[in-house]
Amino acid sequence: MRATSILFTTLLIYFLGVSSAAAEQPSIVFGSLVDQKGSPIPYANVALIATDGGGLVDGTVSDENGEFLIESIKSGTVRLVISSIGYNQFSSEEFELEPGLKKNFGQLSIEEEMTGLDEVTVQSTRPEIIIEPDKTIVNVEGTVMAEGSNVLDVIGRSPGIYVDQDGNINLNGRTGVVVMINDRQTYMSATDLANFLRAMPADNIKSLEVINNPSARFDAEGSAGVINIILKKNTVDGVFGNVQAGGQYNGLWAPIGGFSLNVKKGKWTSNFNLNHSHYAVVNELDIERNFALPEGVSNFSQDSEINQRDKNWFGNGAINYEINQNHNLGLNFQASTSNFQNNSTSLTEITTPGEAENSFLDSDNDQNGGSDRYFANLHYAGKLDTIGTTLSADVDFTRMNSDSRSLLSNTYWVGEDHENGTRDQILTLNDMFYNIFTSKVDLVKPLGKKGGILETGLKGSWVKSDNNLDLSRAIEDGPFEPDPNSNQFIYNESVLAAYASYKGSFSEKVSFQAGLRGEYSEIKGNSVTLDQVNTQEYFNLFPSVFVQHKISDNYQIVYNANRRITRPNYRLLNPFVNYIDPLTSERGNPNLRPQYSNNFEMNHVVKGMYQFTLGYSETEDAFMQVFIQDEESRSTTTFTDNFDKTRNANFRAIVPVQIKEWWGASNMVQVNYNRFKSQIGDDFLDNSQTSFMVRSQHNLTLPKGFKLELMGMYVGPQIWGQGELKGFAWMDAGVTKTIMDDKLTIAVNATDVFRTQLIRANVEFADIDTSFEQYRSNQGIRFTLRWRFAKGDSFRVNKSTGSEEERSRLGQ
Repeated sequence: MRATSILFTTLLIYFLGVSSAAAEQPSIVFGSLVDQKGSPIPYANVALIATDGGGLVDGTVSDENGEFLIESIKSGTVRLVISSIGYNQFSSEEFELEPGLKKNFGQLSIEEEMTGLDEVTVQSTRPEIIIEPDKTIVNVEGTVMAEGSNVLDVIGRSPGIYVDQDGNINLNGRTGVVVMINDRQTYMSATDLANFLRAMPADNIKSLEVINNPSARFDAEGSAGVINIILKKNTVDGVFGNVQAGGQYNGLWAPIGGFSLNVKKGKWTSNFNLNHSHYAVVNELDIERNFALPEGVSNFSQDSEINQRDKNWFGNGAINYEINQNHNLGLNFQASTSNFQNNSTSLTEITTPGEAENSFLDSDNDQNGGSDRYFANLHYAGKLDTIGTTLSADVDFTRMNSDSRSLLSNTYWVGEDHENGTRDQILTLNDMFYNIFTSKVDLVKPLGKKGGILETGLKGSWVKSDNNLDLSRAIEDGPFEPDPNSNQFIYNESVLAAYASYKGSFSEKVSFQAGLRGEYSEIKGNSVTLDQVNTQEYFNLFPSVFVQHKISDNYQIVYNANRRITRPNYRLLNPFVNYIDPLTSERGNPNLRPQYSNNFEMNHVVKGMYQFTLGYSETEDAFMQVFIQDEESRSTTTFTDNFDKTRNANFRAIVPVQIKEWWGASNMVQVNYNRFKSQIGDDFLDNSQTSFMVRSQHNLTLPKGFKLELMGMYVGPQIWGQGELKGFAWMDAGVTKTIMDDKLTIAVNATDVFRTQLIRANVEFADIDTSFEQYRSNQGIRFTLRWRFAKGDSFRVNKSTGSEEERSRLGQ
């Protein structure tokens, strides 16, 4: 609490200092964009560019009606530059940004590209990064980064982000990231989300918004921050889309394919995309476990191989109707189905003090199952007056059904006597469903002549789930008998929220945004089989504040602070028991509490491109995986529990370098200090370590239209709760080529070129002495073919927002 108090006091003193500065008015530049037929041009890039070569000063994106407004506390000579796919770039005459300026460009008519109907992209060697007070925008569209990659690849190469080999996303060294697409939560488990993002081509992305500390407008869920994926907006009246096909080979073949289609007629716009992906991996896992017995140490040496295959279909569609120029209504729907088939085999050799011969355990686990998800969103967006007041409303409904079957067969024997070994089997059947209903309304209103903006809104969400776990055992060839760990778990949750946020300026050089969100939660978990009911009820306030201070034209500091919550996903609250093998099991924790984090960040931006960031986060009741060993049965159980407190301090440097006109590089160095403190059973954990991560990405434009990308990354040794992870490094490479007037792109990518992405870790705490080594067949080669097509005049597809929280906790 002392560190928290010091940081809050520092911010308070800073605010008092800047508020006493002379209050000068920001400059405001506004107008609207139309095509040559007078139709609005939405989602165009609108930027103020310094004429002295200083680059981007400020920028925005035109709204659904083609209107734009840039509020800037900066000064200097600039041009207004507008760009959008399918249109010629517009550049205004020079003008001076100065305090109190209100420059109205009126209605600007932007000419269409003379090249006709085909999509036009300007290639650059590295993505442009725009720093705003509450987020970092990575413009991916038209970069080499977007070609031949999937969305998960692109996310993993963005500032401060690391994606591990299981597809889990870490932001600034912390887990618990919320992923959104066009301001709408993806609402998937970590595994399903990774598969979905792998199936989505990066060519569909316009930009990524990396929001380390979200404002009050966002749900308080997600202690590590938010990543918002902004998809391309279409500018073809008629038909526009692309088709892709390809696959990856890493010892197993995994095809991918998909298409997107967009159509407009009159006031109706619609878009649809369908993606199919296979994810195949061979997981080679070696585990060593030591148990301290009175007569000596017993060792378990386990060699395992896990073959995993997932087949996924994801479909998304949207229909929008323009009631008039200021109001539109839309419907968005999503449907997905996933099927998996896993087979794992393991052989464990057991040494026991005092016994002449070793014991052996041979396990074979066959798993299969699937899930279906359906999501529908009805939304309205309207402009209420001429000064920019907007109102939006959303109603969402989600349903998920899932079932799985697992048969674990085990054979035990001593020495060479395999033929006379004993056998048993464990059969696990699991059926579950979730219903989620959410509704929300948001109002944005400009206030007064000072350029202030008020945002406020309400949201409600209601969740119900039912999980039925049926376990049974059989000895030798006998019948299956019920296992006492079977359980039916019913979960109900309701969350009501309200927020208000204000954006304004203290002076010409200092702007701010401050907000407060309140959330009331009511939770009930009912274990029907155990006749055990757990309830939780709490109300929390989540403040957030952002300050942007321009020290000079080439140097600014962005401060932000907020409080966040991460509620446990529904599966972790279920008191289930899942057997990985007879000696290793996983269980749920119905007493798991939400975790709360206080986050602070200071970001130094030099020349609009170099970033040096200091951050600090303190989390109470943090989720951590806990290992417990039973010395008598020599078994290990894992579950998620609340740690008393975790602390994370981090430093991040992002240094882009344009080595040659055709060779660009983006370099990142991140240093993290993590400390974990908690009482675990009869023992107290106090573990800390400083770790670092280095990434260097190079994009080269070669002769004859070839483009090359090289990415190397090193992750240093680090701790995570009870565990210690050793350092490792790897390198990826890719080459792309476009042919047939840039309509067809061919991409070939090699992952983990030198087969060095080997994970090694150990847990040495209290009576636990375990280590493991794992390689997940990351070395492979992937190729994709992507065909782009377009026919028609310019058109637009409205952007809408949906609910933002509940489905992200469907499981891990």
